[in-house]
Amino acid sequence: MEKTIEICGREMKMRASALLPRLYRGYFGRDMICDMRKLQKAFAAVEKPIDTDGKTGEEVDAEKQDARLSVMDLTIFENVAWLMLKHGGEKVGDNPDAWLDSIDGVFSIYEILPQILDMWNINNTTTSKPKKK
Repeated sequence: MEKTIEICGREMKMRASALLPRLYRGYFGRDMICDMRKLQKAFAAVEKPIDTDGKTGEEVDAEKQDARLSVMDLTIFENVAWLMLKHGGEKVGDNPDAWLDSIDGVFSIYEILPQILDMWNINNTTTSKPKKK
């Protein structure tokens, strides 16, 4: 699956295929399937609406702070985004640091991550039917 997304005003092509977990393991020495599961859970927690019923603004802000993505979650996002861009044929450098350094400006992870998660989920959808019920 390929998708063009905008990052800091620049259109970039991302690609997700069955090769991606193998490339991820080769570049980062980690299991992409486990990392993506962790990232999906963390993002779902951040996106979950906070019940403000009877809470002060300070209490709501404290809950939002607790629901932030961790440094590890951000690292997984950066690695996956870089790899999907590289797999899509973009010139993003030899590592995620080189890619991030080449970006003019700052982008919102909350705009790009949902698109990456959608691509990942679509790529992992099976079309086979089980023979036994």
